[in-house]
Amino acid sequence: MSDVVLREGQLSGLRLAVLIESDFYEPEIAYYQRRFAEEGAEVDFLTRLWGNDSITFLGHEYRAPFVAHQSFEGLTDEQLREYAAVIVPSGMVSDRLRYTEDVDKLAPATDFLRRAFEEPTVLKGIICHGMWLAASIPDKIRGRKVVCHNNLVGDVRNMGAEYVDQDVVVDGGDLVTGRSGAHHHLFARKVIELLAARAGRGGA
Repeated sequence: MSDVVLREGQLSGLRLAVLIESDFYEPEIAYYQRRFAEEGAEVDFLTRLWGNDSITFLGHEYRAPFVAHQSFEGLTDEQLREYAAVIVPSGMVSDRLRYTEDVDKLAPATDFLRRAFEEPTVLKGIICHGMWLAASIPDKIRGRKVVCHNNLVGDVRNMGAEYVDQDVVVDGGDLVTGRSGAHHHLFARKVIELLAARAGRGGA
């Protein structure tokens, strides 16, 4: 009889939303797929489907395909609250998602992020160039401590945020930011730690 005891994942029973679009950073997205699943989380990759049943996006580094078939459009506030975390990844994902046909209206992805910020029970994770998606909702990060890619430091300061020169920064218990896509493993670790603590489970 085996003496191996399987550990219940720290995120068992939790759902996480990760936004996705073309020019994603493949190592980061692959890591989220594996690492969050290792901790028992259900991970949904959400995008704007433009009326399609699915869209195949290509990665930035290797042009690796990723088939997305879940949309953030049409999600009710109740459905949004079912997610323990909403994660905006690195790369060009946020720049593509912040496109809006009507410049007087928020892009659907930005509006989704705005709604997430209004739910304190939802952990917001934004890494690297993901801060682009918050450019149209500066009030949501104004006065908050964040880190981002070096190229966006001026942007976040203009948005009223307090830039902190660290690889991963936590503010207020519901916002975690990461410096660059290369720091996705540190960023994911902090997300796991925060969600586990919220759930009253052990540290990572």
